[in-house]
Amino acid sequence: MKKLLIIAFLFSAISGFAQEDVDVDGNKVTMRETAPVWKGCEDNADQKACFNKMLMQHIRENIKYSKNAKGEYIRGKAVVKMKVNEEGKVVVNSVESKYPELKKEAIRLMESIPTMTPGKLGGKPKAIKYTIPINF
Repeated sequence: MKKLLIIAFLFSAISGFAQEDVDVDGNKVTMRETAPVWKGCEDNADQKACFNKMLMQHIRENIKYSKNAKGEYIRGKAVVKMKVNEEGKVVVNSVESKYPELKKEAIRLMESIPTMTPGKLGGKPKAIKYTIPINF
């Protein structure tokens, strides 16, 4: 009877440590990071590709091209460093561009991204960082 209780305890202890996206192989523990999920991509088989597609669509539909003092469109590039935080909201960390107007538009554009399902690490919400170049 004692052996049966010990065996039952061992099986319950093993199943108690099971976590989503965590693999244990000997002494090595690996956790898979999952990307944030854009609204509407939840049922998609390739959520990462859907995320990229929706991000590009958001940029195309919402970008506003800035003009200089002469009324000419400013052409250039802005590199946005951002993260999708644990709540699924986009937080812009920095923007690199030689034109302040492009920096301002890049921040506005990224902060207008709708809230999404946050990324995860080991089944727990985690901020995921991105670097996105935007050509104007």
